[in-house]
Amino acid sequence: MNYNSAQKRVKELKSFYKNCMWFGIVALFIFFRRLMKSGDLSQSIFSGSIILTVWGIILAVKAVKLFVFDAEWENEIIEEELKKTKKPINF
Repeated sequence: MNYNSAQKRVKELKSFYKNCMWFGIVALFIFFRRLMKSGDLSQSIFSGSIILTVWGIILAVKAVKLFVFDAEWENEIIEEELKKTKKPINF
């Protein structure tokens, strides 16, 4: 991994962790707000928020992109494809 790609990855990780922090803050705010309004803990936990659901899905996609399909995975797939030999078609 060269310096530029490492720097890009660090920026992406920093952005991801910031998004996770803000997600947690907003989720706690919404949770406590609903808890204060309803007074019932089970209702405030299980009544979902569309915003948090969409935000959570986006964070999950970013996490998969950052931690599963990273540059190392991409390089391994490229190497595998290059190692495959193409057999000529005989007519």
